Amino acid sequence: MAKANVEDIRNIALCGHGSSGKTTLVDKLLVTTGAVNANPSVDDGTSICDFDEEEKNHKYTIEASVGHFEHNGKSFNIIDTPGYPDFIGQTIGALYGVDTAAIVVNAHSGIEVNTRRVFEEAGKAGLGRMIVINKMDDENLDFPALVEAIQEMWGQGCVLLNVPLGTGADFKGVASTLNPPDDVTGAVIDPSEIRDPLLESIIEVDEAVMERYFEGEPPTEEELSRLIVQAVAEGSLIPIVCTSAKLGIGLTEFLDAVSMCGLSPATKQRTATKDGEDVEVKADADGPLIAQVFKTRIDPFVQKLSFIRIFSGTLKKDQQVQASGARKPIKMGQLLQVQASDTANVDSAGPGDIVAVAKMEELTTGASIGEYTLPAIKFPTPMVGLAVSPKSRGDETKLSGALHKVDEEDPTFSLDRDAQTKELVMTGMSELHLKVIQERLIRRDKLEVETKEPKIPFRETIQIDAEGSYRHKKQSGGRGQFGEVHIRMKPFPRGTDPEEFCTKASFPSMKEYHFDEKHNFLWVDSIVGGTIPGNFMPAIEKGFKERLAGGVMAGYTVENVCVEVHFGKFHPVDSSEAAFKTAARMAFKQVFEQAKPCLLEPIVTMDVTVPEDSVGDVYSDMSGRGGRVSGSDSAGGNLTTVHAEVPLREITTYSRTLSSMTGGQGSYTMDFSHYDVMPANVQQDIMSKAKMQDDEEE
Repeated sequence: MAKANVEDIRNIALCGHGSSGKTTLVDKLLVTTGAVNANPSVDDGTSICDFDEEEKNHKYTIEASVGHFEHNGKSFNIIDTPGYPDFIGQTIGALYGVDTAAIVVNAHSGIEVNTRRVFEEAGKAGLGRMIVINKMDDENLDFPALVEAIQEMWGQGCVLLNVPLGTGADFKGVASTLNPPDDVTGAVIDPSEIRDPLLESIIEVDEAVMERYFEGEPPTEEELSRLIVQAVAEGSLIPIVCTSAKLGIGLTEFLDAVSMCGLSPATKQRTATKDGEDVEVKADADGPLIAQVFKTRIDPFVQKLSFIRIFSGTLKKDQQVQASGARKPIKMGQLLQVQASDTANVDSAGPGDIVAVAKMEELTTGASIGEYTLPAIKFPTPMVGLAVSPKSRGDETKLSGALHKVDEEDPTFSLDRDAQTKELVMTGMSELHLKVIQERLIRRDKLEVETKEPKIPFRETIQIDAEGSYRHKKQSGGRGQFGEVHIRMKPFPRGTDPEEFCTKASFPSMKEYHFDEKHNFLWVDSIVGGTIPGNFMPAIEKGFKERLAGGVMAGYTVENVCVEVHFGKFHPVDSSEAAFKTAARMAFKQVFEQAKPCLLEPIVTMDVTVPEDSVGDVYSDMSGRGGRVSGSDSAGGNLTTVHAEVPLREITTYSRTLSSMTGGQGSYTMDFSHYDVMPANVQQDIMSKAKMQDDEEE
């Protein structure tokens, strides 16, 4: 890996909605700069970046892919990301490996639902942002209206860095607005009209330069080159450039724009933590090692690849490093520079570099490397589940291993075993997401599976205080069983601080408390006078946790509950851990049933983007699903985005309904919001089905 000055490195992710041409754009950039010798085509299945079989078959990106090239003295690392919200986890991870996000907009389709999503995610990651209007060779474009829609959506800081010379079949090139050429024949918008708004967006970040400008003194070239980067970093400027990846027009100008105003690793400010103190990360090769895994991939040879972005210090092969989540220092393997599906060995990597390392089981997506910890990468919660089993008997172990590989590489996928049905449940972002995973199991693991209807992750909880006891007594010859447990139960809302909750005012006799974050479960030991010997308390906790996992009402996980053990009885001969575990489990069940139990269901937020004439249908449909529409706004062109909250159980197959309702023109994003109490009639229906299932099993 040729060593580049940190100031000359540009790490950029191309993101946007599906079919905006991101992959074709990256492919063409790799070929244009001479990094790859090929004639790639997404449609023909010969794309450089879409190299997985699933991507070739579907003809769209599923996994983020990394490439690199040189241009005019700058060293580029570029990441192509998926365009469909079903695979948003790959995009979010990629954004934490770069400094600049290029939001690619389809010139014909305009701002689509995932365009908005990735723009917001790039903002959350603190990246510099620019907009690429691609497919300028498409016919029937209204370019001025599209620019107006972009500015209406994201502000007047979105300014054209170049303008197209013609559109559709007449698209011949682009003209700079910062330095307009004399001949702008065919320009859709006069570049000289854009120069002043562009200059004002650039110099807005420096009051002294701005004052001189309005007094008639223009900024110098040195000031412009410095301030344009600062303006992008602060978000007062979001440059817009125009391209046709298909025709290869505007690509050089795009790279020049990234070179000029894209952030370098030295520009982007990040914070890491050590021993509870925040420190500013400086892109210094001689500084402390600070790096993060932003992506994990299991390649066709079942080799785990961890993609690492270096922010500070130098990472070397065979180096001993600290890694968050690892119990002891780990030895790094061979470092790899990645070009889509190809890799090349490198000995070291410095600030701004992106490398991969193979077969490091201790590394997971989001893990920090070095003595400093970077902020965790926040991925959306997967919400659509399927019970899965192998078609061939005897492949259960093989299936579990294959799905655990998917779990490792995909942060928006989870795998659990249902405590009630004993089924293996895989959960993802959507039906499409899970379908692609099944295709991958067939290709990569030669494993066909069967699935059942989606499993919704309901929860059980209580709404009022209650108390009671249970005595477990059994005598059948020889040593008997005896254990008696008295408990008080209270609702424990999620987000409540356990220490603040456990005051002497609430629990006067409290000795200690135990908090289970996974179930948001708190139990308090208030035993005095030895009514239950201390050696039986761990067994009581086990009894509680068995009930948490197995549920009380309908077999769903229990959460948001506090239990105080305040009294009990024991027998010097017949008491045992097993007896107290049973007593605790039964006491929990009986008191839970007295505490106004209820089922909780996941509520998701949805942004549904549809043509304006379909908005009424969306409102009506959401109402019929028990959803609550919070409003809507323009998504550009003739599209409107409807914002709603709706129970997850009502939209597991929503993509089919939306496609039918809008003639395939609608799209949506979905994210977990919160759990809420389920309507009584629905709750009763679910409990009845659970009881019928229990009766059948008995």
